[in-house]
Formats: sequence, C-alpha cells, structure tokens
Amino acid sequence: MSLEKPKGAFRFDWSALRDLIAVVAVMIVVKQSLLPFTQLYAGPASTLTAMILATILLKRRGSSWSAIGFRYPPSWLRTIGLTFLSIAVFILCTQLMAVFADRYFEDLTYGSRFDHIEGNLNAYIVIMVLVWTHGSFFEELLFRAFMISKASEFLGGRWSSDIIALLLSSAFFGYRHAYYQGIHGALITGAGGFAFGLMYLWFGRKNILPIILAHGIFNTLGQTFRFLGIEDAD
Repeated sequence: MSLEKPKGAFRFDWSALRDLIAVVAVMIVVKQSLLPFTQLYAGPASTLTAMILATILLKRRGSSWSAIGFRYPPSWLRTIGLTFLSIAVFILCTQLMAVFADRYFEDLTYGSRFDHIEGNLNAYIVIMVLVWTHGSFFEELLFRAFMISKASEFLGGRWSSDIIALLLSSAFFGYRHAYYQGIHGALITGAGGFAFGLMYLWFGRKNILPIILAHGIFNTLGQTFRFLGIEDAD
C-alpha cells in the first residue's frame, strides 16, 4: 500500500514560515530595543531593518517585491480609482470598529508622540519623510505583501489560508500601534489593516500601489492637520 500523499494534499510550507518568523522577530526586537530611547524612530528603524531582511529572503527564494505586488502599474487611471476605493473601505472598517472601541475602551489618541510637530516646519518635513517611507511603503510591503503572502504560503495557499493570513496580519498590525494608541487605537488600526489586507487579496498581489497611496494619504492628512494645530485630527 502506497504511503504517498494524494495529489493536491495539504502541506505546510516551512520555508515560508521561517521567513515570516525571521521578519516578524526583527520588527519586534528592533522596535522594543529602541523604544526606551525613542518612540518616534523605533518603528521606522524596525521596518527599515525588516525591509532589508525581507528583500534578502525574497531574493534567496528566487522571488522579489514585484512578484508580490510592488510593480509599475499597468494603468494609472485604474490605480487612482483603486486608491479612492481603498480609502473608502478603510473608512468603513475603521468607523465600524470605532463604534465597538468607543464603547469599551478609552481613546488615548496619539499621546504626546507627535506633539512636537504642531507649528514646527522642520519636524513636519521629517515626519512627511517617515510617512512616505515607513508609514506607507514599508508598512504596506511588510504587513500586507510579505506577511500575508508568507503566512498564506505556509498554510497551503488556499482561499482559507488567505483569510487566516489576513486576520493574523491585521492583529499584528494593531499590536504594533498599541504602545502609544492603547487598546482602543490598536483595534481601530487593526481594522484599518484588515481593510488594506482585503484590498491586497483582491488586487494588491498584482498592484499594491493603490494601497500604499491610500495609506500615505491618510497619514499625510493626519500629520498636516496636526502641524496646523487643527483639533480632532486623529
């Protein structure tokens, strides 16, 4: 009697899991190591380090960022349309989660992490650089493209694997922001990550740029309102 698994049988992709654990570990260790010294740059330093490692791992597996969505868009008009759609889905998911979060958890907003930006042009310029590197490109490529792809590969690459990968990525994305947003903010941020993750599963594997742009637009508006001293910008 043959012990060989039937064709199409489920198998874990352990190499994908090792890559995923390595990148997640780097993000956690680097960030936690730097938080006692700087809240502003701990996150960017961790995503930059993780991006370098993820790039190496992708190349080692014969892959690249373009293979998981980061490529020149075939149509800029479609890209712009998908950007606005991503914004709409993000607003819907975060507002629905806010109803729950507002009921059970205190809204800590952003604490004092960005207080120095108000009226400070130099600080605003620096934060815009971080918004369009760490806060849009790095986070989307890592949390959506890399994490969802690798988690789904590990679980077999089926549609159910995609959903589990989406949930895990969203939860970790929310956790990453809990240290200055609290549980309330982490839930809403996680919902935002879920929205962008849905968009990634739909079209992002072929063109993740709309999600990157949507993320960057939200962060840009928030920090611009803060620079101008407009209340309730969060």
